[in-house]
Amino acid sequence: MQFPDAVLEMKEFRGETSLRIHPDALRDVMVFCRDSLGFDYLLDITSIDHFETEPRWEVVYELYTLTHKSHLRLKMQLEEDMEAPTVSDLWPTADWHEREIFDMMGIRFKDHPDLRRILMWEGYPYHPLRKDFPLEGRPSDVPEVAFSDIAPLAGGPFVTTSTDGTTQVREPRARHAGDLPSRERFISEP
Repeated sequence: MQFPDAVLEMKEFRGETSLRIHPDALRDVMVFCRDSLGFDYLLDITSIDHFETEPRWEVVYELYTLTHKSHLRLKMQLEEDMEAPTVSDLWPTADWHEREIFDMMGIRFKDHPDLRRILMWEGYPYHPLRKDFPLEGRPSDVPEVAFSDIAPLAGGPFVTTSTDGTTQVREPRARHAGDLPSRERFISEP
Protein backbone atom coordinates (compact mmCIF):
# COMPACT_ATOMS: atom_id res chain seq x y z
CA MET A 1 0.00 0.00 0.00
CA GLN A 2 1.35 3.42 -1.00
CA PHE A 3 0.19 5.32 2.13
CA PRO A 4 -0.06 2.82 5.02
CA ASP A 5 -0.44 5.46 7.76
CA ALA A 6 -2.83 7.65 5.76
CA VAL A 7 -5.59 5.10 5.20
CA LEU A 8 -7.47 4.74 8.48
CA GLU A 9 -10.23 2.48 7.17
CA MET A 10 -11.17 0.71 3.94
CA LYS A 11 -14.64 -0.56 3.02
CA GLU A 12 -15.92 -2.40 -0.04
CA PHE A 13 -19.66 -2.39 -0.74
CA ARG A 14 -21.38 -3.37 -3.99
CA GLY A 15 -18.23 -2.88 -6.00
CA GLU A 16 -17.44 0.55 -4.54
CA THR A 17 -14.37 1.28 -2.46
CA SER A 18 -14.40 3.85 0.33
CA LEU A 19 -11.24 4.93 2.13
CA ARG A 20 -11.13 7.01 5.30
CA ILE A 21 -8.03 9.19 5.01
CA HIS A 22 -6.10 11.02 7.72
CA PRO A 23 -6.55 14.80 7.17
CA ASP A 24 -2.79 15.46 7.13
CA ALA A 25 -2.32 13.05 4.21
CA LEU A 26 -5.38 13.92 2.13
CA ARG A 27 -3.60 16.10 -0.44
CA ASP A 28 -0.81 13.55 -0.98
CA VAL A 29 -3.37 10.78 -1.44
CA MET A 30 -5.41 12.93 -3.85
CA VAL A 31 -2.32 13.76 -5.94
CA PHE A 32 -1.44 10.05 -6.05
CA CYS A 33 -4.99 9.11 -7.05
CA ARG A 34 -4.98 11.66 -9.86
CA ASP A 35 -1.43 11.27 -11.19
CA SER A 36 -0.63 7.59 -10.56
CA LEU A 37 -4.01 5.85 -10.49
CA GLY A 38 -5.70 7.89 -13.21
CA PHE A 39 -8.63 9.29 -11.23
CA ASP A 40 -9.02 12.23 -13.56
CA TYR A 41 -12.58 13.24 -12.72
CA LEU A 42 -13.79 14.75 -9.45
CA LEU A 43 -17.51 13.95 -9.40
CA ASP A 44 -18.45 15.64 -6.15
CA ILE A 45 -17.37 16.84 -2.74
CA THR A 46 -19.90 16.83 0.04
CA SER A 47 -19.97 17.14 3.80
CA ILE A 48 -21.75 15.48 6.69
CA ASP A 49 -22.55 16.94 10.10
CA HIS A 50 -22.33 14.24 12.79
CA PHE A 51 -23.94 16.59 15.31
CA GLU A 52 -23.17 15.86 18.97
CA THR A 53 -20.40 13.38 18.11
CA GLU A 54 -16.69 13.90 17.60
CA PRO A 55 -15.29 14.32 15.11
CA ARG A 56 -18.29 16.36 14.04
CA TRP A 57 -17.47 16.94 10.36
CA GLU A 58 -16.87 14.56 7.51
CA VAL A 59 -15.87 15.61 4.00
CA VAL A 60 -16.48 13.07 1.22
CA TYR A 61 -14.72 13.14 -2.16
CA GLU A 62 -16.12 11.15 -5.09
CA LEU A 63 -13.45 10.33 -7.71
CA TYR A 64 -13.83 8.59 -11.05
CA THR A 65 -11.43 7.39 -13.72
CA LEU A 66 -12.73 7.77 -17.26
CA THR A 67 -10.09 5.35 -18.58
CA HIS A 68 -10.83 2.43 -16.25
CA LYS A 69 -14.43 3.40 -15.45
CA SER A 70 -13.99 2.92 -11.72
CA HIS A 71 -15.17 4.90 -8.74
CA LEU A 72 -13.32 5.76 -5.51
CA ARG A 73 -14.72 7.47 -2.42
CA LEU A 74 -12.33 9.22 -0.03
CA LYS A 75 -13.61 10.35 3.38
CA MET A 76 -11.94 12.62 5.87
CA GLN A 77 -13.14 13.45 9.39
CA LEU A 78 -12.48 16.84 10.97
CA GLU A 79 -12.76 18.16 14.49
CA GLU A 80 -14.84 21.30 15.09
CA ASP A 81 -12.06 23.86 14.52
CA MET A 82 -9.99 22.02 11.88
CA GLU A 83 -9.59 23.13 8.27
CA ALA A 84 -9.70 20.79 5.31
CA PRO A 85 -6.96 21.11 2.70
CA THR A 86 -8.16 22.52 -0.59
CA VAL A 87 -8.00 20.39 -3.73
CA SER A 88 -9.15 23.21 -6.00
CA ASP A 89 -5.69 23.38 -7.58
CA LEU A 90 -5.88 19.65 -8.44
CA TRP A 91 -9.43 19.72 -9.82
CA PRO A 92 -10.79 23.18 -10.72
CA THR A 93 -14.38 22.05 -10.09
CA ALA A 94 -13.49 21.69 -6.40
CA ASP A 95 -13.52 25.50 -6.17
CA TRP A 96 -17.33 25.62 -6.27
CA HIS A 97 -17.83 22.48 -4.16
CA GLU A 98 -15.57 23.77 -1.39
CA ARG A 99 -17.26 27.16 -1.42
CA GLU A 100 -20.68 25.51 -1.09
CA ILE A 101 -19.49 23.38 1.85
CA PHE A 102 -18.03 26.45 3.51
CA ASP A 103 -21.24 28.40 2.93
CA MET A 104 -23.70 25.73 4.05
CA MET A 105 -21.67 23.95 6.79
CA GLY A 106 -18.96 26.40 7.82
CA ILE A 107 -16.06 24.04 7.07
CA ARG A 108 -13.04 26.08 5.99
CA PHE A 109 -10.62 24.94 3.27
CA LYS A 110 -7.01 25.89 3.86
CA ASP A 111 -5.31 27.69 0.92
CA HIS A 112 -8.54 27.97 -1.08
CA PRO A 113 -8.04 30.91 -3.49
CA ASP A 114 -11.51 32.48 -3.04
CA LEU A 115 -13.32 31.07 0.00
CA ARG A 116 -16.49 33.16 0.18
CA ARG A 117 -20.21 32.44 0.21
CA ILE A 118 -21.73 31.03 -2.94
CA LEU A 119 -25.44 30.51 -2.04
CA MET A 120 -26.13 32.69 0.98
CA TRP A 121 -25.49 36.41 0.95
CA GLU A 122 -22.31 37.98 2.29
CA GLY A 123 -22.65 38.82 5.94
CA TYR A 124 -25.14 36.04 6.70
CA PRO A 125 -23.96 34.78 10.09
CA TYR A 126 -25.19 31.16 9.94
CA HIS A 127 -24.55 27.91 8.07
CA PRO A 128 -27.99 26.48 7.16
CA LEU A 129 -27.11 22.80 6.60
CA ARG A 130 -25.74 22.29 10.09
CA LYS A 131 -27.96 19.97 12.10
CA ASP A 132 -28.27 22.55 14.89
CA PHE A 133 -29.76 25.08 12.45
CA PRO A 134 -33.57 25.18 12.95
CA LEU A 135 -35.82 24.20 10.03
CA GLU A 136 -37.72 27.46 10.18
CA GLY A 137 -34.46 29.40 9.93
CA ARG A 138 -33.19 32.25 12.05
CA PRO A 139 -33.92 35.95 11.74
CA SER A 140 -31.33 38.05 9.98
CA ASP A 141 -30.55 41.74 10.31
CA VAL A 142 -29.42 42.00 6.70
CA PRO A 143 -31.76 44.53 5.01
CA GLU A 144 -33.37 44.01 1.62
CA VAL A 145 -33.06 40.22 1.63
CA ALA A 146 -36.08 38.11 0.73
CA PHE A 147 -35.99 35.82 3.77
CA SER A 148 -34.90 37.96 6.69
CA ASP A 149 -37.61 36.69 9.10
CA ILE A 150 -38.20 33.20 10.41
CA ALA A 151 -40.12 31.17 7.80
CA PRO A 152 -43.37 29.59 9.03
CA LEU A 153 -43.34 25.80 8.99
CA ALA A 154 -47.03 24.89 8.88
CA GLY A 155 -48.05 25.61 5.31
CA GLY A 156 -44.86 27.61 4.85
CA PRO A 157 -42.99 28.10 1.60
CA PHE A 158 -40.54 25.24 2.26
CA VAL A 159 -42.89 22.55 3.57
CA THR A 160 -44.92 20.10 1.51
CA THR A 161 -48.52 19.59 2.60
CA SER A 162 -49.23 16.27 4.28
CA THR A 163 -51.98 14.71 2.17
CA ASP A 164 -52.69 11.90 -0.23
CA GLY A 165 -52.98 14.39 -3.11
CA THR A 166 -50.62 14.48 -6.06
CA THR A 167 -47.04 15.62 -5.72
CA GLN A 168 -47.75 18.64 -7.88
CA VAL A 169 -50.48 19.79 -5.45
CA ARG A 170 -48.30 19.22 -2.38
CA GLU A 171 -45.33 21.07 -3.91
CA PRO A 172 -44.57 24.10 -1.71
CA ARG A 173 -43.47 26.29 -4.62
CA ALA A 174 -46.96 25.97 -6.13
CA ARG A 175 -48.53 28.16 -3.42
CA HIS A 176 -47.88 31.14 -1.18
CA ALA A 177 -47.02 30.71 2.49
CA GLY A 178 -50.14 29.90 4.49
CA ASP A 179 -52.27 29.06 1.44
CA LEU A 180 -53.66 25.53 1.58
CA PRO A 181 -55.38 24.11 -1.49
CA SER A 182 -58.96 22.90 -1.17
CA ARG A 183 -59.80 19.23 -0.68
CA GLU A 184 -61.01 19.03 -4.29
CA ARG A 185 -57.65 20.25 -5.56
CA PHE A 186 -55.77 17.73 -3.38
CA ILE A 187 -57.42 14.78 -5.09
CA SER A 188 -57.45 16.18 -8.62
CA GLU A 189 -54.98 15.19 -11.24
CA PRO A 190 -52.78 17.86 -12.82
